[in-house]
Formats: sequence, structure tokens, C-alpha cells
Amino acid sequence: MLESILITGGTGFIGSHTCVSLLESNYNLILIDSNCNSSPKSINGIEKIFFKKIFDFQERLKFFKGDIRDEKFLKKVFLYAEKIKKPIRSVIHFAGLKAVNESINNPILYWDVNVGGTLNLLKIMNINNCRTIVFSSSATIYGKNSNMPLKEKSEISPINPYGHTKAAIEIILRNIFDSMNDGWRIANLRYFNPIGAHPSGLIGEDPSEEPNNLFPYICRVAIGKYPNLRIYGKDWPTFDGTGIRDFVHVMDVADSHKFALEYLFNNKPQCLNLNIGTGKGTSVLELVKVFEKINKCEIPYLFEKKRSGDLASVIADNHLAKKKLKWVPQRDIVDMCRDGWLWQQKNPNGFLN
Repeated sequence: MLESILITGGTGFIGSHTCVSLLESNYNLILIDSNCNSSPKSINGIEKIFFKKIFDFQERLKFFKGDIRDEKFLKKVFLYAEKIKKPIRSVIHFAGLKAVNESINNPILYWDVNVGGTLNLLKIMNINNCRTIVFSSSATIYGKNSNMPLKEKSEISPINPYGHTKAAIEIILRNIFDSMNDGWRIANLRYFNPIGAHPSGLIGEDPSEEPNNLFPYICRVAIGKYPNLRIYGKDWPTFDGTGIRDFVHVMDVADSHKFALEYLFNNKPQCLNLNIGTGKGTSVLELVKVFEKINKCEIPYLFEKKRSGDLASVIADNHLAKKKLKWVPQRDIVDMCRDGWLWQQKNPNGFLN
């Protein structure tokens, strides 16, 4: 009997790129998304990537619009998969809100969507004997940890509601694994700074409002939507005074989900925590300069005071992911800048084109 992989938040930035990675390996996918901060038009981009490669695309990828907080909706999706004889036996869980500042201003919403929605999902999974999940966690759970590079055993000490919801979901998943003893296979992927886009330029990052993250802001400055880039702090204890981050290509992040899922399929039940990053640090100014050089454009910038909660350097120790999953990042900072800019050029207004 054929099986389906359910991808929650499947039309979002990392979700849509993960769909590409999975389709390349001939999996059947069911996507759900509320589209509160993503566009279903990303599916059109995915289909174009596979034009003339997957002739049964409409059968291989199904999309349902809905909210993971809606138990009836989730039950209908699982029932649909049973009816077409492609039951859902595994889940990659991206769905959730992710803006740090918004989480500070509206923590109730973040706990409701991220944690409440996940609890609904886990209940329906359990009812349907679906006990394999790859969870989209985040390096924000480490908080102000100053020991670099960050290891999976580093202290969990988030400093904002968004990070707290991610940490809470990891705790819930660990509780389920430790207590239920019925074959749960769990991987929490703690990724660092995903940037870039699919090299076709057909899908990419499309924030619905002003970007909260550095890279899409750089792209919008380059395309002329914003006059300049704001860099927070120029006197960090780093080689050029700007913050250092572990930027990782979104397609490498996408591949890590496929590798994690296949690892869970092929090994005994377990609950695994893995850092997803390159293990290499790039400063904000370095990123700007590489972007300018490879794309032959100018990024005007100005410095502003440091933001509360920021750190001088955040870099992943990715040895465990390499060892367990046999996953190794294949793309460098030049690829990230080139691919991300191609997406922005091809789609100056995002998925509204």
C-alpha cells in the first residue's frame, strides 16, 4: 500500500522547498496550510520545477487549506488519505507563527497557534497510528547561550515567547516518546539561519509584511523596495564589529528533513535533537559584501543600536546531523546570495506576480 507524508505549513518558505526535495525522491505528499503567512501559489512554482518530470503531479501532491488548531479539519485530511489508499504514516511539521517581535507583543496567539495547534496534530496522529514526526524547531531555543559553536546539549534558555513555544513543543514530544512506548519516531531539527531560494527562482522567501529576517530585507533593498539596510550594532566583539550568524541554504535545510525522515524510517523508535547549520559563521557585513559582489548590485546600509537579546555570534555544531543523517550542506554563501537574488528578481512582488 502506498503511503503519504503530511507536511503542515507546506506552502511556506522551508515547507515548499522541502516538498521539492521529497518529490525528487518520489514521495507522495499532502500539504496543509492556513496561508496566514504564506501563499498557495508556491505550489504552482513547485509544479513548474517538475514540468515534464512528474506527469502525475496532481496525484503526487495534494493541498488542503486549513488550520492545525481545527481538529475536524485534521481528521478530514487523514480520512481523505485513507480513502485514496495512501494513508498518512509520517508528518513533517512546519506550521506555526515565527516572528519574534510579534510573539513578544502577542504571546497568547503564539502559544495558541504553535503549541495548541501541535497538540491537536499529535492527538490526530496518535488516533490514526501515525507516529513518525520531523519537527521544525529552531536555534532560538538556546537563548543567550555564549558557548560557541552550539551543541545539542547546550542549555535550553529561550528569551522570547516564540523560542519558548518551540522549546515547549520539544518537551511535549519528549514526554510522548518517554511515556507512550508505542513506536514514536521523532526528530527535532533546530535550524539556524535558512536563506536563499531554489536555484530555479520559482520558489523563495516571500514575507507578507516587512521582513523580520536579514536576508529577505537585503533582497528588498537590492530591488528598490527599501532605501537601505539597517544593521544592528557595529561594535560587537567580532572581526568587523557586526554580528556573526550561521547562514544555511534553504535547499540544504529542505534536504535535512528528507534525510531525517528516512533515518527515522530505517531505525528504531527514538527522539532525536539535531542542529541544522553549516558550522561556519558569516558576519552581517560579509553577507552584504558577498551579495553585492556576486549579484553586481549595491546595498546601502546604516547602523543602528544593538537590539535587546541579540548575540555577537551564533554558530551551529552540526557534527551530530552529519553523523546520524549522513547530511552535509552542499551549498555555500555564494549560492545562497545568488539563488536568493534570482528569486527576488524573477518575483519582485513575491507570489503576487
